[in-house]
Amino acid sequence: MTETLRLATRGSDLALRQAETVREALSSRRRDVELRQVETRGDQIPDELIHRLGKTGAFVRALDEEVLAGDADLAVHSLKDLPTEEMAELVVAGVPERAPSGDVVVQPEGLGIEDLPAGAVVGTGSLRRGAQIRAARPDLTVEPIRGNVDTRLEKLLAPGLQAEHERRLIASGEESALTAEADEGGDENADDTDDEDTDGDEVDEEFDETVEEWFDSLSDLERDAMERKVETEYDAVVLAEAGLRRSNLFYEVETTRLPREEYVPAAGQGAIAVTASDPDVIEAVRKAVDHPRTRVAVTVERTILGELNGGCVAPIGVSAMVQGEHVHVRARVLSTDGTEEVADTRDLPIRSHATAAAEFAADLADRGADELIAEAREEADADE
Repeated sequence: MTETLRLATRGSDLALRQAETVREALSSRRRDVELRQVETRGDQIPDELIHRLGKTGAFVRALDEEVLAGDADLAVHSLKDLPTEEMAELVVAGVPERAPSGDVVVQPEGLGIEDLPAGAVVGTGSLRRGAQIRAARPDLTVEPIRGNVDTRLEKLLAPGLQAEHERRLIASGEESALTAEADEGGDENADDTDDEDTDGDEVDEEFDETVEEWFDSLSDLERDAMERKVETEYDAVVLAEAGLRRSNLFYEVETTRLPREEYVPAAGQGAIAVTASDPDVIEAVRKAVDHPRTRVAVTVERTILGELNGGCVAPIGVSAMVQGEHVHVRARVLSTDGTEEVADTRDLPIRSHATAAAEFAADLADRGADELIAEAREEADADE
């Protein structure tokens, strides 16, 4: 094991924040860590949806190849991006304590999915989220959206902010013209307006601040949105709560948590995985970052996903939570249009959680989940 550990990570803001949490945990054990930024296939094809990026591993393989080649000692991933297949010579050395694993809807006025008007456009880059939204609200329009967390928020906020900016500019120009006419005595309808009091000062303005003051009051996120070209106007977007929190954007926007009973998260959502191959590195990572309850929960989720062989090509939600001597699991497999589904909940014994999870997956498959997944795979193959 090298004296300074080299940690491979993607270069996005979210990925770097996740890598920093791992570095801090290792640093607390007196291990020096340097970050090594790597561009992945998912980063190289920004306009493709995740489920079309070579199925699974679009954001993973390049990082793990750095470890296998000896150019890095360990790699950090969002666990939901990690393929369920065994990785040759690599193991998941550590799984830190999980962040909130559910989804949230982001809507400028704070509306939830159930409050959106019919025909509203909801953005998501996830097959699972899209199918779950269609199942709950078939009257909504689901449109694809890609990019980092901040990019997706900017795409949502851009149309409203740009329209507000234009409205303020127009109002400002109209007020200036009216004031100039009044000063020259050229406003024939001056007696019919409340724009001036007896001293000639403006008192009935549409806005109580100048355009410049309004712009200065915007957050950095909102200012960046002002510069974004609008291609699709979204009324709301659905994102992982963990991603918003780790990006320090959760309190920058109006969010509403989606009910987990209906909107079941992806397997591993909210969790981080650290992969390594060197036994000494594996042991160091395990001691520094591994969280046993999270490890059990995500093992159950990934076992079910792996047994169903759904990967990123089918709308599958699997959520597990350790409760005493059992692991409470909720699974939901849908057709891509949300019209069909196989769903169930089960309490699995914690002592045999992996075996019990595989049995649960087999039961779901026998009840028709495998047929829904096969249909989704055919649709994905036809899109290539």
